[in-house]
Amino acid sequence: MTNEIQHSIANFAALETSIANGEEQSVKELLADQSMQELEKSYLLDLAKLGNNSAIIKLLNDIPVKK
Repeated sequence: MTNEIQHSIANFAALETSIANGEEQSVKELLADQSMQELEKSYLLDLAKLGNNSAIIKLLNDIPVKK
């Protein structure tokens, strides 16, 4: 596994944890200048909707999707 893939997996896991914990600032920092695949974005949005955190939902909605 390449270092880039390991970093990507670790970043995604950190995003999941931050969203589940309602840590808006951490989510904002982890998403800075990032794009993601539609499936990843959809999953994280579903997770954020479970927590009903509108600020995090907005942050995720604003993330561009990789083509």
